[in-house]
Amino acid sequence: MTPTFSQRAEHELQNTVQRSNLRRAAKTIGARRAMVVASTPDWEELREAGRAIKTEALGRLDEYLLQFEASATAAGTTVHWASTGTEAGEIVAHICATDGAHSIVKAKSLTTDEIHLNEQLAAHGLDVLETDLAELILQLDHDWSSHIVVPALHRNRNEIMEIFKRTIAPDLRTDEPADLAEAARSYLRMRFLNSDVGISGANFAVAETGSLCLVESEGNGRMCTTLPRVLISVVGIEKVIPRFQDLEVFLQLLPRSATGEQMNPYTSIWTGVTPGDGPEEMHVVLLDNRRTNVLADPVGRDALGCIRCGACLNTCPVYTRSGGHAYGSVYPGPIGAILTPQLDGLEKHASLPYASTLCGACYEVCPVKINIPHILVHLRNQVPHRKSERLAMRLAALVLSKPRRVEVLSRLFRPLARFANVPGWSRSRDLPPPPKQTFSQWWRGR
Repeated sequence: MTPTFSQRAEHELQNTVQRSNLRRAAKTIGARRAMVVASTPDWEELREAGRAIKTEALGRLDEYLLQFEASATAAGTTVHWASTGTEAGEIVAHICATDGAHSIVKAKSLTTDEIHLNEQLAAHGLDVLETDLAELILQLDHDWSSHIVVPALHRNRNEIMEIFKRTIAPDLRTDEPADLAEAARSYLRMRFLNSDVGISGANFAVAETGSLCLVESEGNGRMCTTLPRVLISVVGIEKVIPRFQDLEVFLQLLPRSATGEQMNPYTSIWTGVTPGDGPEEMHVVLLDNRRTNVLADPVGRDALGCIRCGACLNTCPVYTRSGGHAYGSVYPGPIGAILTPQLDGLEKHASLPYASTLCGACYEVCPVKINIPHILVHLRNQVPHRKSERLAMRLAALVLSKPRRVEVLSRLFRPLARFANVPGWSRSRDLPPPPKQTFSQWWRGR
């Protein structure tokens, strides 16, 4: 049986290092984002433009996907269609086998993490090396991501040093960031230069030109998309945008929301194959994996507009305390609470729509105005409630519908309240002591 969000969160709350890191990161990134947004005079107009572009793209997704395929094919890219994650993995494995790949490097990609591509390729005897610093740390320690933008947020510098000493840098002696980065750089450099295949995701796929766009902070994505002889990009179908000019909007929204920067350090855009420049062979795998099911829901479909900035995580009072692993998915935080149940099945993730206070902070910071609280309530209404819950709600309605019943029961149960044990509450906090008199008694006395 899949653990619920509450069960996972209860375990994650014991991780004091993670909670400290979360508080510090949320405060730092949130402050930087607020400052750069405040200095962008047309921020709300940019948000509205981003929302409108995404709404248009999702509303005509069938047309824009076919246009992307035609444009990309004309530029020399081979386009593949994958209905499921397993099918996408088989396509990538076949390409690697056909090209005799021995060394594979991969840029950070939530889409490939979603379908467990590394594990699928390992089953075919193919070894994939993560090249994003945080993803490399997690791969070396057999761990997994806890944040959309900062995957190793739950690790501190000393832990990273110990991981590197145990795996790739036995002579490492300090946990200074420069030394940790140099250890990773030294390890990755020859793998980049000797790789046969590069695997990437994409932040955006442009229907008009067949271009893919990848934004990142370290340059590893640039290495993965330019040095190998063969490049394979696994892209969710919702990443398609209509026009090349639309990038003007998203390349302003994304860095400001994700890291509080005015622009990304590395923005890579590639279109097809150019002889003598970059990979000789390019493939794009367009992945559905239940996205068309999400698209069919007129309310839930807005989740597909997400540009993976992570702003909703950094402002969420639930995520910033529980951490990413509590969500049981590569998509944590508020966006994960609405996206994972739709992609992976609400019956399997019935607790995720309740992993929220519905405070609306996520909606306020979303750069494309996804109304996450509205979708959370929509999904909650689809969760098949247990018989005990339905019975409890009926009893509550029976009592609360009559003020006299409330008053009588309050009088009867107030002396017993100090001995009450409320599941999910009493394990971590004490119930407040009952008042000496009810509100009704106090009111009558006045």
